[in-house]
Amino acid sequence: MRKIIIEVKDLVKLYGDFEAVKGISFEVEEGEIFGLLGPNGAGKSTTLEIMETLRLKTSGEVTINGYSLDKEPDKIKRIIGVQLQTSGFYPGLKLTELVDLFNGLYNEHIDALTLLKTVNLEDKAESRYKSLSGGQKQRFSIATTLINHPKIIFLDEPTTGLDPQARRNLWDLIKSIQAKGTTVIITTHYMEEAEILCDRVAIMDEGRIIALDSPGNMIDKLLSGGFERVREVKGASLEDVFIQLTGHAMRDD
Repeated sequence: MRKIIIEVKDLVKLYGDFEAVKGISFEVEEGEIFGLLGPNGAGKSTTLEIMETLRLKTSGEVTINGYSLDKEPDKIKRIIGVQLQTSGFYPGLKLTELVDLFNGLYNEHIDALTLLKTVNLEDKAESRYKSLSGGQKQRFSIATTLINHPKIIFLDEPTTGLDPQARRNLWDLIKSIQAKGTTVIITTHYMEEAEILCDRVAIMDEGRIIALDSPGNMIDKLLSGGFERVREVKGASLEDVFIQLTGHAMRDD
């Protein structure tokens, strides 16, 4: 049975006279990967931060897992995981020490090695955070969102700056998290990433949602309107060539 885990109604965010989010409404189903897409300044990060309880809204309603953002923000915080940017970690601490630090913050007792194994970083357990590659730092960042066993995780442009192998390995990780029943909300500027990962996407522009559907349905609608590519569509991309030649396995970079 279809269950709604996030409901946003008429959400508005003002910064003085500037309306960053203009009365948007959408729902997220439990267990799906839902993408918020849009150009810079579209309002997607503001919307994400409001749902994460990190930014106050101006008006509208947000309900997460049945909890009202206005009345029960502390309950929402207990069931969500929010990806930190790389600057949010102490660079000189070992990964096991960082996990223990987050255990204390969340009042949890998750085993560090068990957690690191879920993101293929068990061999880096005693390494200092500053010694990790870009892809490893992103995987560790996602691992910390799982410490409190969240129902929902929020990922803000998780693969920016990664090479093709690291990006695709992170896609596999996100899919594995979804397979365990976790709902994933993601923002990205990579449209191929959204097409591969997301069950549905909301495209925002100038503070409004201008389209909301599955990537496949959006593409079909575009094609039915007579859209044609200027160049011939091939069955593979240059990125596929790169991965095939250099390998898909995780590596230190």
